[in-house]
Amino acid sequence: MEDRKRVYHLTELKPRRRDLRRKSTNAEKLLWERLRNNKLGVKFRRQFSVMGYVVDFYCPQYRLIIELKGGVHKTTSSKKYDDYRRKYLESFWMTIVEFWNAEIEQDMEKVISSIKNHLSPGPSPKFWRGERKG
Repeated sequence: MEDRKRVYHLTELKPRRRDLRRKSTNAEKLLWERLRNNKLGVKFRRQFSVMGYVVDFYCPQYRLIIELKGGVHKTTSSKKYDDYRRKYLESFWMTIVEFWNAEIEQDMEKVISSIKNHLSPGPSPKFWRGERKG
């Protein structure tokens, strides 16, 4: 049997994920209320890890990451880090959608509409992994 390296929801990041959930921003709490319990027709996970990175929200069915950004993301060093992180996560065939905290707090319906647009039918994860039917 092939020994594959686990990349999702790493055990060693569990305390960090738990801490991030406890210290959620107001925007994260507001969006989570709209995403949790399959309210958009799909499962979302909160504070999900991919390798060493913890993402705010993740929909496994569509390989969709939703990231919320606050003021700290406006610095030059943060922008470089965010760009690197984005490219790395996209290398796992994931789509990343980012929203500013203010967008969540001021126009939730627009944010939800944008998320729904990314949940439209498309190639399945099996297709992305190179698996074929039959």
